Amino acid sequence: MTALRFDDLRQHSDVLRLRSGKTLTVRFVEPKDAEALQGFFRSLSVRSRYNRFLGAMSELPQSELDRFIHVGEADRFSVIAVMTIDGAETIVGEARYAFDAGTSRFEFGLSVDDRWQGHGIGAALLKNLECRAAAFGAERLFGDTLRSNDAMIGLARKSGFAFTNSPGDWKLVRFEKHIEVAPQEIPCASWRLAAQQMAPHASLSSP
Repeated sequence: MTALRFDDLRQHSDVLRLRSGKTLTVRFVEPKDAEALQGFFRSLSVRSRYNRFLGAMSELPQSELDRFIHVGEADRFSVIAVMTIDGAETIVGEARYAFDAGTSRFEFGLSVDDRWQGHGIGAALLKNLECRAAAFGAERLFGDTLRSNDAMIGLARKSGFAFTNSPGDWKLVRFEKHIEVAPQEIPCASWRLAAQQMAPHASLSSP
């Protein structure tokens, strides 16, 4: 597969429609998002932050925030899910992911603002991550979460993930899914860009 050009990828966003009819935009994090992203993590409940980072944390350490906003370094990417609320772009969810070409596996973690949980944002973001995994040519995607994280486990189960023990840590459970979606059936912008690079003359359907 031709390497994805980050300068091209960052120009693409995916607009998703929630079951309420509201739209959700998923885009790559940029350095200018640092303050808003930190504010998002600070606004999460103690439980949500614990679930996301597998431990107690009141905010992102500066070193970790730098990794979040410098997308593409070490093949790791960060996206935010934003909605327009009271006329302003507001972060309601985020995800971070990485692709391992050696194993064709795609690892991710995500969180959703507590005030917006239950609106289908987590399911929409998870489906979008499946698109992004396909864009890299991944065969499987997976994540690890605490066994006590009922919300994430429930979301993964509804999304068709299988569960196994997480290697090396009994407190965690791993959820994993084989990617079976045909390229032309994946609607995310990042997939279309990747597919065009792999086969410039291929005919791709629009979402």
